[in-house]
Amino acid sequence: MSSRHIARSIVLQSLYELDFNKDKNLDIDEALKRNIEEFGTGVNENDFINDLARGVLKYQTQIDEIIIKSAPEWPLNQITIIDRNVLRIGIYELLFGDKEQVPPKVAINEAIELAKSYGGESSGRFVNGVLGTIYREMNNNN
Repeated sequence: MSSRHIARSIVLQSLYELDFNKDKNLDIDEALKRNIEEFGTGVNENDFINDLARGVLKYQTQIDEIIIKSAPEWPLNQITIIDRNVLRIGIYELLFGDKEQVPPKVAINEAIELAKSYGGESSGRFVNGVLGTIYREMNNNN
């Protein structure tokens, strides 16, 4: 497993923790530190992890609006916490991230793999469908 994939898994776990406990106002720095220590042994991607997590949180309102438009049959609060946060990571990398560092198809593939690893039986297909729709829309607007 690549160190970037592990880094994304750490971000997913940390975002999940914040989302699951949203009424407790947890700190992303504490969640990231704890998850890096527990799951990131030997992974030298701390800058990537921090930038990705903070980027998702910075753009979360915009990202959630994109999810709502791209998956209208699924109200945001009815999407599982895992799938919702996988989509947030994928959309952030797809639309707001550094395309030189993470090309769009890599962002989509990584999100699908996260969904397959951590989500339910249909999570991979769901994430693929939503991100595929966004990717096609991106290309139609260029």
